[in-house]
Amino acid sequence: MSYPHQLTPEEKLADAKKLLSLPRIVVICGSTRFMTEMNEADLQETKAGSIVVKPGVDMKSPRALWSSPAEAEALKVRLDDLHRAKIRLADEVLVVGDYVGDSTRAEIAYARSLGKPVRFTHPEVDSDA
Repeated sequence: MSYPHQLTPEEKLADAKKLLSLPRIVVICGSTRFMTEMNEADLQETKAGSIVVKPGVDMKSPRALWSSPAEAEALKVRLDDLHRAKIRLADEVLVVGDYVGDSTRAEIAYARSLGKPVRFTHPEVDSDA
């Protein structure tokens, strides 16, 4: 007797996206020093018909929310978890900027471990190319 294949959460998400007729979802990654470039990439990807998700907080800009080192570290952990969730949701990753630091490198590795295609605005920074 053969049992039906149990769908993985990823397969369920892909099926839901199809059923909802969602356009391609692109997550923007990169150093927040490139927020201006991320906003431009968001505009271009949106114009091309994609849903875009990207970092929503630039912790390099001073704010009372992360004025203490303990608050800043706790927020960074939460934001990193949130960004990994955005990567899981997305169909594709777009890395913005001509520099890839440790955090962005970890995001790229995570996306590739999930089988997500990764594009670069500056392909020369792709250490796996």
